[in-house]
Amino acid sequence: MESNQLYQNILLYCIANSNPANVEKYSRYFKGGYDAHGLSQTQINDKVKELAKNKDISLQNIFEAVPMLFNSGKYEEISFVLLLINTRNSFYTTNTLIKIENLFKVGISNWAHADTLGMMILPKFIKQNIVGFDYFKKWIYSSYKFQRRCVPVTIIKNIKTIDKIEKLFDIIEPLMSDTEREVHQGVGWFLKKAWEIYPLETEAFLLKYKNTSPRLIFQIACEKMEREHKSLFKKEK
Repeated sequence: MESNQLYQNILLYCIANSNPANVEKYSRYFKGGYDAHGLSQTQINDKVKELAKNKDISLQNIFEAVPMLFNSGKYEEISFVLLLINTRNSFYTTNTLIKIENLFKVGISNWAHADTLGMMILPKFIKQNIVGFDYFKKWIYSSYKFQRRCVPVTIIKNIKTIDKIEKLFDIIEPLMSDTEREVHQGVGWFLKKAWEIYPLETEAFLLKYKNTSPRLIFQIACEKMEREHKSLFKKEK
């Protein structure tokens, strides 16, 4: 299927299933704005499954459709690109990852799309030994906050494969002083998961930053601790 045909197929589906009530319903989850057709996640997933069965839709076709599908800024159109990329993981290469990096320049502008990348797509590059954890170190210094958020979210999926958790702490350490709330959420999420598996090492890391790092990181990281234990990580007055 040509990229233009893929674009038209997705666009017509979005228009046919648009629902203003859903736009209003879901917009409360997106403080930065939610420009959407109003499809449900089930509708998006069902269409992705249908398209994924079409072997004529290649990874190259999907990336060629990016300018068209990202142009409107509509939530679902961007979601279709990401979820279709996820269905073609057997064709991933380092060049695929470079193309994904470029998506931050043109339209990855909310936590949901960043987390689709971090939870579903990017971990596969590590699992398939295309790149290692260290590859994402450079992302920490990106000017795009959602690219920075992707780093801690991505390593969550492969956290059990590391021989020493301190290696992952070294990667995310610069983010402990990040200025963006969305990044704080991603770091806190990673540290919460790390604490569940490596509590002593994670607590030692948290103690280093309890007086200097944003409190949101600690609120999320300490979420599953007992109340008295959480007090160890309160900022000193």
